[in-house]
Amino acid sequence: IEFIYFHRFAEICFCFLGSIPPWLQGTLLRNGPGLFSVGNTSYKHWFDGMALIHSFTFKDGDVFYKSKFLKSETYKKNIAANRIVVSEFGTMVYPDPCKNIFSKAFSYLMNAIPDFTDNNLINIIRYGKDYYASSEVNYINQIDPLTLDTLGRTNYRNHIAINLATAHPHYDEEGNTYNMGTAIMNFGKPKYVIFKVPANATDKEKKKPALGNVEQICSIPFRSTLYPSYFHSFGMTENYIVFVEQAFKLDILKLATAYFRDVNWGSCLKFDKDDITLIHLVSRKTGKTVNAKYYADAFVVFHHINAYEEDSHVVFDLITYQDSNLYDMFYIHNMKQDVDKFIETNKDFSRPTCQRFVLPLNVDKETPPNTNLVRLQDTTAKAMLKQDGSIYCTPDTIFEGLELPGINYKFNSKKYRYFYGTRVEWSPYPSKIAKVDIATRTHQVWIEEECYPSEPVFVASPDAAEEDDGVILSSVVSFNPQKPPFLVVLDAKSFKEIARATIDTAVHMDLHGLFIHDNST
Repeated sequence: IEFIYFHRFAEICFCFLGSIPPWLQGTLLRNGPGLFSVGNTSYKHWFDGMALIHSFTFKDGDVFYKSKFLKSETYKKNIAANRIVVSEFGTMVYPDPCKNIFSKAFSYLMNAIPDFTDNNLINIIRYGKDYYASSEVNYINQIDPLTLDTLGRTNYRNHIAINLATAHPHYDEEGNTYNMGTAIMNFGKPKYVIFKVPANATDKEKKKPALGNVEQICSIPFRSTLYPSYFHSFGMTENYIVFVEQAFKLDILKLATAYFRDVNWGSCLKFDKDDITLIHLVSRKTGKTVNAKYYADAFVVFHHINAYEEDSHVVFDLITYQDSNLYDMFYIHNMKQDVDKFIETNKDFSRPTCQRFVLPLNVDKETPPNTNLVRLQDTTAKAMLKQDGSIYCTPDTIFEGLELPGINYKFNSKKYRYFYGTRVEWSPYPSKIAKVDIATRTHQVWIEEECYPSEPVFVASPDAAEEDDGVILSSVVSFNPQKPPFLVVLDAKSFKEIARATIDTAVHMDLHGLFIHDNST
C-alpha cells in the first residue's frame, strides 16, 4: 500500500497551510504499528501491530507523503496464511487447530527457545549509510529511505554475540553508531554487550551488511544470571557510555517456557521495587568500566534524554517511572476505553518524570562518608559517598508528564538547555507537544483539540546560532473522523505553528523515527 500526495495537487487531497522554511530539505522517516488484524485474528497489544513505515519528504517548499508496510518475514507469513501465525510481545500464537498432532508437537518444540519476530516496528536506525527498521530483537530489516522498500533482513547474531539489541543507538560526530545488546542464550556467560559500527561500514557494492564491520567495545556481566535488566535505551557522553541496569527485569526461565504456559513474552518482564538500580560508566575509548559502584533506588526507565560531562561529573537525564505498568496501558482493550473510564481504571499508574542524575568521576580517598560529592551548582541531584565506598545517587526532578523525548542532536553528548517531547496525561495518548527549558525549569506547549501528536523531531536550521534555532516536526492524528491527520511544523524557538500539511488518508499513531537531510541519503 503506497500513497503519495503533493502540495501542488492540493485541490485533490492535500491541504497546505502556512509556509515551510526553504532550507528544510530532506525526509522525516517514522515507524510504528499499522496493522492489527489479519483474517479473523487480531493482536492483543498495540506494540504487536505490523510495522508501517511513513515518510514526509520536504523539497523546495513541497511535502511528499508516502507509507508502506515493512515486508518482514513476519508480515509475509501472516498475509500468506491470512491469520496471525508469528507471536509478538503481547500476543502468543499457537498451532492451527486443524494441524495434525505431529505438526503441533514440532511447533511446541521449536518454541522452547524463542526465535523472535522480525516485525521491526519501533524505530529507524542507521548503520554506516544503511537504514534499518528496528525493534529490540535479533533481527533488523534494511529499508530504502526514499522508496520505503524492504531490502532484506539482517540477523545481529551472524555478526556479534547478542540475542537482543536496542532500537535507540547513538551517533557521534564522525557518523559512527553505538548500540547495546544482551547475550542470553548460546553465547557463553550471559552479559550486556556495547558495540560500535563505523561510519564507513557500508559495503559500496551492497553485498555485505554494515554490521559485518561491527566492533565490540566491552561486555558487562549480569548481576543476576537468570534476571537480566531490561533496557530500551542508554546514555552517551564524549568519553563514556551510561548504562542503567534497572530493577525492571526479564525472567529468562519464564521466557523459555512462556509458550508452554500459555502466556505472552510481555508477562516475562517484572519490576522488583525492593531492588536497587546500578549505574555503569564505560569508557568509549578503552571499554573499561569506571571502578566505582554508583546506585540509586529502584525505578523503571525506557528513554534517556541526553548525557554530558561537566567539571569532572557525568550528568545524565532520563524519564523514570515508579512502576512497570506503562506496557499494560497499551493493551488494545485498554486503549479502546473512553478517556474518563481509562483514567479511573489506571489512576494509580506512575506518571513519566524527567530526572537528572549526576555521577562524580573523581572521589578523594579522604572524603568522609555521607558526603555529597556533587559540586555542580545548577542541580539538586546528589551523590552520597557511603561507608563501603559505594555512591548512592538521588535525582533532581526536572519535569513531570512528558515522554518520547528529543533534542537538537548536535547537542547530543554535550551540555544542553532544551528538550522536547509529548505531554502525557492520564491516557495512553499524548495530548500536547512540549518544549522544556532546563535552565529556567519552564515549558511551552503546542496543542490541538482532539488531536494526538507523535514524537517531536528537531531539525536545526543550517545557520543556527542558538540551540533552539530550527523547527519541530510531528505527525498528528485524531480519533475524530472529521479531523484528518496532518504534519505540523513548529518554530522551535517561539514554539508557534508555522505550517501544517493535511493528509487525505488514514495515518496511524507511530513511535519513533529520524530526519535524513537530503545530502545524506
